This record gives sequence, structure tokens and C-alpha cells, in this order.
Amino acid sequence: MMNSKILVVEDDLDLNFILCKILQKADYQVESAYSGQVAKQLIMQNDYDLILLDLMLPEVTGEMLIPIIREKSTTPIMIISSKTQIEDRVNALENGADDYLTKPFEQPEILARVGALLRRYKQFSVPTVVQNQLTFKNVVIDMEERNCMVNGQLLVLTGTEYDVLQLLCQQPKKVFTKAQLYEQIWGDDYMVEDNALNVHVSNLRKKLKQYDKENEYIETVWGVGFKLKD
Repeated sequence: MMNSKILVVEDDLDLNFILCKILQKADYQVESAYSGQVAKQLIMQNDYDLILLDLMLPEVTGEMLIPIIREKSTTPIMIISSKTQIEDRVNALENGADDYLTKPFEQPEILARVGALLRRYKQFSVPTVVQNQLTFKNVVIDMEERNCMVNGQLLVLTGTEYDVLQLLCQQPKKVFTKAQLYEQIWGDDYMVEDNALNVHVSNLRKKLKQYDKENEYIETVWGVGFKLKD
């Protein structure tokens, strides 16, 4: 994951500088944007391995940037915000963010979360030699291309949504506990708050339903976790 390219979008000059120094010391390539408008231009012109995004930005807000990023790529998005209300976190995750960290934060945690998101993104981006396609009901997952088709139509997913669906489809009979999903997708159960997984699964269900109204794909096993629905 070293030398991964990260965009830091933060209008606080001091905090932007601190974040960049933390990441640079960990051998990441870093670019900065101090406004939403500049960030938008950079995102349209460049590819990044991870985007750290503040929500309260001048001109174009972080909330406005998330769907713009998602139209272009599945690049992981980590929100870093002083907004601490649960509705702010839920809205960001529902709109396509992969993780949410509130200010103030500690240096070890930001590096741990960045590392976890990059490991997951890089890991699932590596082509699978033994088997590159998974099929369940009307869903076809191409693991080499890292995309998903439903009834022949491309399903636009965030990186986290794709990872959850692929993991479930790899073992369609298995009931995954939340702890297992966190461990295999985020790398550690403390990296993302518990409610985040529920939000990602809810988003997946909604997107799948748009293209296949006849089938249900993800079943909640109450008190345990999730599995594919037979």
C-alpha cells in the first residue's frame, strides 16, 4: 500500500498540512485541496487510491462531492468531519462513503483506517486466477473487472458495497457474523462503527432491487449477521 496516491480535501490549512505530513511520513503520495471546487477538478483529472474528505467545504461541500466521485470510480472515500451526529454519518455512508472518522482524531487511528481501506481495495482489485466470475440468481460478478451485472445491467457500487456482495457470493450458504465481515472487509472490527455495516447492506439491497424487483438477495439472520437469501 505504500506509495498509494491519496487526496486530502480539507479547508483548514493547518489540519490539511498535518494530515499530509502524517501520510507522507508513512510513504504515501499526497495531494491537497482546500476547497470543494478545486477537489472536484483534481478528481476529474486524476486517479487516486483513497480520498480523505471533509464535509464542510467552501463552494462545493463534501456531501456534494461524494456522488461526483462515485460517478467516476469506486475509489475509497474516508470522511473526516467535525459533524458528530448519527444522521450525518449515516447520510455520508448512504451516499457512497466507505468510512467516517470524527474530529479530533489520533494519528495511529487515521493511519490504521487508511491502511485498512487501502488493503481491502488493493486486495479485491487483484484479478482472481482460479475463478473470475461468481453467479447468484440474476447477479453476475466479474472479479477480474471488479464489476457486477444484474439482469444484464451494470450495477454501480461503492468499493465497500462490492466487497460485501462478493464475499457473500463466494460462500452463498454461509451466515457471516458482523465480526467476520468486519475482519475480512475492513481488516479489523474497530475500523468502522457497527452501524456502518448495516448502512452498506441497506444500500446494496436498494440497488439490487432497482434492477431485480422479483428477488431478494441479502437476508438478515437476526442476532448473528447476514447471508444470501435462497
